[in-house]
Amino acid sequence: MFIIETYLLAIVFSVITMICWGSWPNMQKLVRPSWRFELFYWDYVMGIVLVALLFAFTLGSYGNAGRGFLPDLAQAEWEHIFSAVLGGAIFNAANILFVAAIALAGMAVAFPVGAGFGLVLGVSVNYIAAPVGNAGLLFGGVVLIATAILLSATAHRKLSRSQKKVSAKGILLTLAAGVLFGFFYRFIAGAMYADFRSPEAGKLGPYTAVVCFGIGVLLSNFIFNTLLMKKPVEGKPLRYAAYFEGNAKDHVMGLLGGIIWGGGLVLSILSAGEAGFAISFGLGQGNAMIAAIWGVFVWKEFREAPPGTSKWLYGMFLCYIAGLVCIVFAKS
Repeated sequence: MFIIETYLLAIVFSVITMICWGSWPNMQKLVRPSWRFELFYWDYVMGIVLVALLFAFTLGSYGNAGRGFLPDLAQAEWEHIFSAVLGGAIFNAANILFVAAIALAGMAVAFPVGAGFGLVLGVSVNYIAAPVGNAGLLFGGVVLIATAILLSATAHRKLSRSQKKVSAKGILLTLAAGVLFGFFYRFIAGAMYADFRSPEAGKLGPYTAVVCFGIGVLLSNFIFNTLLMKKPVEGKPLRYAAYFEGNAKDHVMGLLGGIIWGGGLVLSILSAGEAGFAISFGLGQGNAMIAAIWGVFVWKEFREAPPGTSKWLYGMFLCYIAGLVCIVFAKS
């Protein structure tokens, strides 16, 4: 199977992960306004599974390093398969809450708060489990990103005042999603052998772990998304039949959203072989900055904000960039 051999390439792949994770919600912006995110999300989940299988049967099945996908899956112990599947279920619960938060609070707010909070927890949890890198630089980056969260919250308060509309539900959903985002990655990491060059009996390789993760997302979606369709955050309850009323563009955008995010996950997991799980996860969570750039500069979510709001947003971007630089140099 293909693995990453250098730290520099691991950083490059992590940056691509960051772009993927920060850009996939744009696919939701491109569907019809009437196409509810609960329906979009079924295609999104299938996109994650499809891209996981694509990587597994291509890069994960050829080359001399590690074990190929099918032999790796055949020898895996159930406890490790379950760990990766559980990681998918936890992620799915987080992401459903997160997509709902985007609908209520907007990308420029939901990503910095939810992904930033998830970063603080996720880096801490993964570093405690596998302490790779300079702790001072790593957690210095976390502090800077936490500061970015506060600046984003300040900008949001100003925007809410100007629109006379405060989405407390959106903020609460974002925080709940952030807590779950902080833990899902550890369950995937715990299922894998640490050195991708030296497979361990019973444990999963990176490609197998991502496929099991995708299965966890898909299976849990029949519970979480079904509940959300019956008890939606906003709007009327939905029936399964509504999914088949979507046009080709609606379904393709959902699949692309899942493919973009799932591809980013594969690159993140591969990067962890050289960078460590805490650093790889931390860099990927820079997606908040990418999403905020989309939200502020492309979708103009702050166009009605009062004068002076931009200084809080630019301060947020600077803190994110400084935090990500610290995380990169934590293992340079």
